[in-house]
Amino acid sequence: MDQRQVELTAWVTRAFEQLGLDLAPDWRLTSVSGDASFRRYFRVHSHNLTWVAVDAPPETEDSRQFVAIARAWAPLNIHVPRIHACDLAQGFMLQSDLGDTLYLDVLDASNAEALYAKALVSLTHIQQCVTLGRGVALPRYDAKMLTFEMGLFREWFVEQLLGLELEAAEVTLLDQLFAALADSALAQPQVCVHRDFHSRNLMVSRETTPGVIDFQGAVIGPVTYDLVSLLRDCYIDWPPGKVYEWMARFGQVLAREGLMETYDDELFRSWFDLMGMQRHLKAVGIFARLKLRDGKSNYLVDVPRTLGYIQQVADAYPEFDAQAQWLRQRVIPAMVASGQFDADAIRRWLQR
Repeated sequence: MDQRQVELTAWVTRAFEQLGLDLAPDWRLTSVSGDASFRRYFRVHSHNLTWVAVDAPPETEDSRQFVAIARAWAPLNIHVPRIHACDLAQGFMLQSDLGDTLYLDVLDASNAEALYAKALVSLTHIQQCVTLGRGVALPRYDAKMLTFEMGLFREWFVEQLLGLELEAAEVTLLDQLFAALADSALAQPQVCVHRDFHSRNLMVSRETTPGVIDFQGAVIGPVTYDLVSLLRDCYIDWPPGKVYEWMARFGQVLAREGLMETYDDELFRSWFDLMGMQRHLKAVGIFARLKLRDGKSNYLVDVPRTLGYIQQVADAYPEFDAQAQWLRQRVIPAMVASGQFDADAIRRWLQR
């Protein structure tokens, strides 16, 4: 048990006392799988009941936004963890337990319709929460943030992981792509965006909507961002026809709910596709950074799928012909040559 866990254990004891709850003499903490951040999660077992204790070191994690969002979303029929106690100075929280079963653990062709239907109901609720109250505001997903995120692809994946030295023309090619994607994102209706709404952050639940976690990065941003995060998930993929069917169904719901003036399939599909490119460029960059900076190499297995989404959209839009060619001729061969990726997986994605 490290020092942070010792301190968390002592804090949990005090938190239960302050809440007037009895801890069993044999209560214990057990580790729960973490995520891509520096946060760690532990299950509190006492009297055949469970809670979740969170260790979010304040020097790397700011939990204030998480707490504010959780308290704002809970009354909106969004199934988020209830915050029983928190100490933001220490970076400790005690939450309700949403269980162990991620969407990713169970999703298959037999249940995807039902599970995604529940998730998309939650998404309509999230998108309508544009204010948190108590003087806490959601940041804007502006051009600076959008472009910075895409820059992670160039810095961490292309230059550092693959070791490519970009010529001036290649830098310009990427800058043009980033600008076009940011413009498309900013042209969309702006709503509340979870920003990581996918199968590893949705929990299977007995409620009418799934458990929703890891939402501390929420912003006001493009209406298609969370939709493409879910339907073109970095961790699981579906046939393109099915993805567009789900996309269109949700776009029509947005129009009925008043979150868009009208639903135009061609325009909405363009927003969806280009938003996915922005997100997936960011994700590939983050996966590379997790490998190089944090020693978490397991995320590299998801790079071929994520880059495959980028390639597919670039191939489908004539204005990105130059970028599509650059990916095929420069980036893909460097991936194969690096030996860090499954070459067969890369080929399968290029042939889709």
